[in-house]
Formats: sequence, C-alpha cells, structure tokens
Amino acid sequence: MSTHWTARDIPDQHGRVAVVTGANTGLGFETAKALAERGAAVVLAVRDVAKGQQAAAHMTGDVTVQELDLTSLDSVHAAAAALREAHPQIDLLINNAGVMYTPKQTTQDGFERQFGTNHLGHFALTQLLLDRLLPVPGSRVVTVSSVGHRIRAAIHFDDLQWERSYSRAGAYGQSKLANLMFTYELQRRLTARGATTVAAAAHPGVSNTELVRNSPTLVRAPMDRLAPLLTQPAAMGALPTLRAATDPAVLGGQYYGPGGRGEVRGHPRLVTSSPESYDLAVQQRLWAVSEDLTGVTFGV
Repeated sequence: MSTHWTARDIPDQHGRVAVVTGANTGLGFETAKALAERGAAVVLAVRDVAKGQQAAAHMTGDVTVQELDLTSLDSVHAAAAALREAHPQIDLLINNAGVMYTPKQTTQDGFERQFGTNHLGHFALTQLLLDRLLPVPGSRVVTVSSVGHRIRAAIHFDDLQWERSYSRAGAYGQSKLANLMFTYELQRRLTARGATTVAAAAHPGVSNTELVRNSPTLVRAPMDRLAPLLTQPAAMGALPTLRAATDPAVLGGQYYGPGGRGEVRGHPRLVTSSPESYDLAVQQRLWAVSEDLTGVTFGV
C-alpha cells in the first residue's frame, strides 16, 4: 500500500452510488466532494436540506440531497425508504455524521444524544439499506470513528444513556467505540453469510472542523488558537475515510487513520484500535442491545 495515499489515488467511481451522512460540512463535505469529482453519484444525507443544497452547489458532478436526521428513528426510516426507492443498488454507505461533546441531551427517541446520533442512528440506517448493498460486488459500509474511542474505552451497559451521571467526553468515547464494534461485528456477519460487501472503519485524526463547536469554552478556546499547529485540514482528515471506501486493497474489518505520530495528522494508513474494541463478547452484546433499542434487526 502507498504510504502517501491522496485523493488522486481514488479509482474511477463512475457508475457507483455513494451515500454520505453529514455531508454538508467538514469531513463529510470533503468526502462527498472527492467521490463526486471521481464520478460517483453522491447523495448528501443531511439533517438540514437547505445547507445540504448549499454544499451540493459547491461540488461538481452528480450530487443530490436527502433529508436525514439521525436523532430520529422515524427520520432514519423515511430517509432509508426514499433512498431505496431512488437507488436499486448502493455501492458505498459512509456513516460519517456525528456530534461531539454535547451538553446532556437526548434524541427524539430518548437516547443520549451522542450515542443515539453517532451509533444507533447509523446502526439502523445501515440495516435498512443493507439489501441495496449486498447484491453489489465490492460494496462497502465505512463508519467514521475517532481517536476519542479510547476515552473511557468501554460500553457502559449499566448506564448506556448516561442517566445516572454524565460526561461529555465519556459519552463521546462510548459512541465512537460503538462505531468500531459495530463495524467489526458487521464484518463478521457479512463473512459468515458469504457476502462480498465490506465493512471498514476510519478516523480523521485531529481535523479542523466544526465538530468541536459543542465543546466547553475552556476546551474550545485553546483549540481555536492552536488549531493550525495541532490539526490538519478537513480535506486531509477525510482521506482515511476515502481510502477505506475506495482503495481496492482494503479488507473487511480494517481501520484507517492518519499515519503521522499519534495518528493526529498525515496520510492515511492501516491502524489499530483499542484492545477493548476487539472484545467479541461485548461486540455481540452491543449488537443485541442496539437491535432492541432501535427495533431494527439485521438480515445477516
């Protein structure tokens, strides 16, 4: 594999359909833009349609917008139904949207907001679109995690919704760990089925995006000042996702991130997640709990 993989290494994407969640800004915008430039028909799955249309206007190629609010399972079902009607086949589903360090809030379905948005919403969306991916040779589901998955690296089954106490960073870390565990368990199930669909994960390192807007002022202010030194542009942060989505050498269950020191910045390469993320029993328990909470059961 190339040690300096860039957007120029993305293979031709003509004839492929890519759905990118949270694609109106930041990492999602850069991911969708690059795929569209390489010829993919790209769907920006976003909460704010007007912002999605503004983003699409700054992209070239076949770009459409689909309303999707991951904090609402009703919206997830509606978006999946619309996507299924519009696209008999989907080649790429990129679960990119996310929130970070939010105050204690719940989704419309009563889930802790970070866990509900980052994990449960994508868990349900993937299931509802899976039969559009399975028939497509080489289709992929790429879920975006974070170096933050190592923060309090555990799935808190005794208080998944952080009702007894709340930590912005702890809840974020749980949601990002869940993204990885979902990816690994999904790949295991796809393999058992004999499917060619690949589940992979990626993380952007520390990228200069709007994701930190919910951070407390004591965190956000220093980050704003130090961003040029400590972060990389969103276009660079999107490269691990793009590599996981398009590099022909990618295998199921792999995880991509920046290749620099501490995986903070740099060109994308294969990386390793926390030891806790590979716990098979916890992956399977999380899967079962996620099915129960969302009411969506996987067909694999």
